[in-house]
Amino acid sequence: MFSTICELVPRDRDFAERAWTLGVLRRVLDGTIYDVLPYEFHQERTGGGEYIPVRQRRPSVRYALARVVVEDSVALLFSEGHFPVIESPDADVRSAMAAIVRDARLNAVMTEAGLRGSVGSIALFLRVLNRRVFVDVVDTDFLTPVWDPQEPDKLLRVTERVKVAGWELAEQGYDIDDVDALYWFVRTWDAQDESWFLPGRVGSQAALLRDDDRSFSHRLGFVPVVWIRNLPGGKAPDGACTFRAAVDTGIEIDYQLSQAGRGLKYSSDPTLLIREPAGLDGAMVRGAANALVVSEKGDAKLLEIGGTASQAVIDYVRTLRELALESVHGNRVDASRLTTPSSGRAIELMNQGLLWLADNLRISYGDGLLALARMILRAARIYPLALEGTVLPLLDADAPLNLRWPDWYPADPLDRQRQAETMISLVAAKQISRETALHVLGPMFGIEDGSVELARIKAEEGG
Repeated sequence: MFSTICELVPRDRDFAERAWTLGVLRRVLDGTIYDVLPYEFHQERTGGGEYIPVRQRRPSVRYALARVVVEDSVALLFSEGHFPVIESPDADVRSAMAAIVRDARLNAVMTEAGLRGSVGSIALFLRVLNRRVFVDVVDTDFLTPVWDPQEPDKLLRVTERVKVAGWELAEQGYDIDDVDALYWFVRTWDAQDESWFLPGRVGSQAALLRDDDRSFSHRLGFVPVVWIRNLPGGKAPDGACTFRAAVDTGIEIDYQLSQAGRGLKYSSDPTLLIREPAGLDGAMVRGAANALVVSEKGDAKLLEIGGTASQAVIDYVRTLRELALESVHGNRVDASRLTTPSSGRAIELMNQGLLWLADNLRISYGDGLLALARMILRAARIYPLALEGTVLPLLDADAPLNLRWPDWYPADPLDRQRQAETMISLVAAKQISRETALHVLGPMFGIEDGSVELARIKAEEGG
């Protein structure tokens, strides 16, 4: 069924195949994949009386299975309690990155990147304006990256090439001859410049001219773009889609639930069957207060649907949901079955499939966050930053960076007590240092910087 719907999605041959593929998967993610179907589900016949096949109708019930899986997995990456700490041996870099994360709202930026990038890839565009850091999340459908053949993980250039209506360009201040025509809009980013081009009409063979008024030199020495591939696999430059394996089953669920709903509506207003001769005069009026009077040889029956049919559909849908979530490592835990509070470790075991998915996403999006942090350090050498009313010191652009991820689920009081007792025993036995113990216990007790906390402890002991 998915392939049947895909055939109805418009395909522009002026773009690469990946642009159409990403667009289709994005339709699945945001729930608009059925918009290309011409009829509503309750429409059984056209105005001419011709039967409308179910495959041409939009389902009336839509279970956002793909969205649920994506949001659950991304929440384990970048929600308020799961966002990683950017660490560095350099104290200035460490404190500066903490301030930048707050000021640039990287928590929300990476959450948006994880949601929109679940179709295969996403791009983060870095800008430094008024001594502050800004990061834009951009879909990659119409972006073309060029990689350094000597360093395949280093971007040499990124080109954006998209069709735009003339009236939209006119609103942006461009001098457009025909506002009803389509125009090519092109921008490129390289290690030194962001180049804009004057729009050219689609179909024209004339080369696009550089727009000197809008182009500028950023002088960063690198392409200010982080390209993130969603999951291992896929076809370069895109990774594998998070939810692709569950799309067909999700469509089957939508249609089965729609059919079940149609059956329930039918049961509440069943068809009346009258066998002639009936003996009825005039129009028939339905209702409990109106009896049907038929002749001796006549008969009247209500054609009803048994309740077992609806229950069978529900059981079938429940099985489909289990299979779909298993195929994409989604969360299959039923909260109604949890009768007693469970520890963080117990919840991890119950959600093992979802954690495997989130663990793979940590690799790609974690590397993307680190690449963005390194770009910010390099950009701060050229454009000094002033955040939260304070001018940041000159930062070491080559300072080592790494991410410290929190536990998947918060520990309960008993877990925290056991962990603390273990650390106390190891410190007393001189197996680990107090600083290492604080580093381990920090995320559990809300300690952002173990070295700062250790200094406070020493100050209190000295006092």
